[in-house]
Amino acid sequence: MSSNALTQDELKKMAAEKAVEYVESGMVLGLGTGSTAAFAVARIGEVMKEGKLRDIVGIPTSKRTAEQAASLGIPLSVLDEHPKINLAIDGADEVDQELNLVKGRGGALLREKMVEAASAKFVVVVDESKLVSGLGGSGLAMPVEVVPFCWKYNASRLQALFQAEGCEAKLRLSDGDKPYVTDNSNYIVDLYFKSPIKDSRAAAKAILDLEGVVEHGLFLDMASAVIIAGAEGVSVKTKC
Repeated sequence: MSSNALTQDELKKMAAEKAVEYVESGMVLGLGTGSTAAFAVARIGEVMKEGKLRDIVGIPTSKRTAEQAASLGIPLSVLDEHPKINLAIDGADEVDQELNLVKGRGGALLREKMVEAASAKFVVVVDESKLVSGLGGSGLAMPVEVVPFCWKYNASRLQALFQAEGCEAKLRLSDGDKPYVTDNSNYIVDLYFKSPIKDSRAAAKAILDLEGVVEHGLFLDMASAVIIAGAEGVSVKTKC
């Protein structure tokens, strides 16, 4: 199958549908957020309607995922009731060679990280455009969720952490000039890097050490497998 004939959405759908093959009846599933995850949720709903999956419980990572899953008849719950999740499926914004991720450009990074950290397996679905040699290397946003109080103070501190990478910190906006507000009533400061983050583990710790930071979009050592749709079809990378 030639990638020339496939749009990015078609590639995402291919990867998402492959991920749903990991789902078995009786599972508690973490349901991701974003365009790729939406394809996976839709496929889960289809397979349940066909009667091939039963007794599924979904743990959504955002309000919009909860709305989509509910519309498809997928029973939903929360971590409070199901603290151990069998499998989570979600997309990613960047994937490096060690299967570390940048996530959260859809604005749901905190809930995604909570649900996916509670999952025995975390399967990531992407198209090949998301592959990078180093996190931050795409030049697109790496989100940090912050409390609204004195967000400018924290944006300045975040930018200062990554001077060597040429970082620019910007408040995420919605509806023109209003701050984007997460499902948790927080703001997001997006970090844009001119060069990849030199040490992602040190960066993750340094970001969380800042008072007022709630969570960041570095998902390190969390993915069990990454399903990639690209020019040669669908491939799967797993932790060695």
